[in-house]
Amino acid sequence: MNRNDVSVLSRRTESALATNKVLRNTYLLLGMTFMFSAFTAFLSFAMNAKPINPLLMIVGAYGLMFLTHALRNSPMGLLSVFAFTGFLGYTLGPVLNAYIAAFSNGPQLIATALGGTGVIFFALSGYALTTRKDFSYLGGFLFVAMMVVFLAILASLFFNMPALQLVISAAFVLISSGLILFQTSEIIHGGERNYISATVTLFVSIYNLFLSLLNLLAAFSGRE
Repeated sequence: MNRNDVSVLSRRTESALATNKVLRNTYLLLGMTFMFSAFTAFLSFAMNAKPINPLLMIVGAYGLMFLTHALRNSPMGLLSVFAFTGFLGYTLGPVLNAYIAAFSNGPQLIATALGGTGVIFFALSGYALTTRKDFSYLGGFLFVAMMVVFLAILASLFFNMPALQLVISAAFVLISSGLILFQTSEIIHGGERNYISATVTLFVSIYNLFLSLLNLLAAFSGRE
């Protein structure tokens, strides 16, 4: 083995170690943020907190998300990511209370949506990890799709169109699934080296996936 071969092998080893470290830290932080968001969701649920104004929620969520992105390379990024995920968790409490109050099978709908979210996440993550396929080509499509859906969400705030809500939910299921594949692939192939950024992307994808599945299940199998 010549010097060039040793150099190539060394770089590959370093790359593999870096990838494994990002994966490990991402899933560890993701698990911790989910536990924290579950706690804040339980608090708002138990206190029967009122729903946050949609516009304020958008401003708060995006503000904290951009703050986390700006601080992602500093220790303050960890505090920011917990503030962000805790805020999203808190917003879930009123949503869950609303579904339980509106549907006689509300608890079953929530449990089914939660189970479906878990199955989809682990299936897609496992597929990306085991096949090691490169899903970077999804990036452009997902960005355009998110912009279109964001505009649709703004429209839904001013126009009461139930059909539009269902279309948005279905679109979010597809987009969130694509983001899980994309982000996992980015970590595997070295496109994402920051575990805080990776955690935020995966958390938001799972959060949106859960709410979208819950909305679709309520529309098609909810019993008032």
